[in-house]
Amino acid sequence: MSSHEDNNSRRDFLALAGPAFAAVGGAVALWPFISQMNPDAGALALSSTEVDLAPIKEGAAITVQWRGKPVFIRHRTKKEIDEAKTVALRALPDPQADAARTKKGSEQWLVLVGVCTHLGCIPKGQSIGDVKGDYDGWFCPCHGSHYDSSGRIRKGPAPRNLEVPSYAFTDEAKTKIKIG
Repeated sequence: MSSHEDNNSRRDFLALAGPAFAAVGGAVALWPFISQMNPDAGALALSSTEVDLAPIKEGAAITVQWRGKPVFIRHRTKKEIDEAKTVALRALPDPQADAARTKKGSEQWLVLVGVCTHLGCIPKGQSIGDVKGDYDGWFCPCHGSHYDSSGRIRKGPAPRNLEVPSYAFTDEAKTKIKIG
């Protein structure tokens, strides 16, 4: 190998290794600044909430807060479940089966983010005296969106069904859930 080839290979190595070392050094130097942008423990604690379902009687509903939004939890009656299951999906603006909106084996529990998908209002239908709309679910009086007993949009300007947040039952008796 000639000294000219030796210089070229050394130059090639330095041309590749120099920027690589600079990139690694830059990443190491920036990591503390990037890491400090992660949420603190207090914010992470608010990212989930646990709810005891045992006190909620059949046909009753409660509202809890999760990530600053109302979450509707309804203990549905057999009539509400049957009505939700018999709806023709092709008749829905945002077709989704009732089974896709509840947990298998726990169809009586419906958990929804209580924010209208039209303009972010909070629909009525959680309290006993509230107007529940034409489909026995929720009604947004601001612009007239009607949701059924599965939280699916049936009538009005709302483009989508009420959102189902991620949640899981935390006990075998299915009396407690963790949202988020």
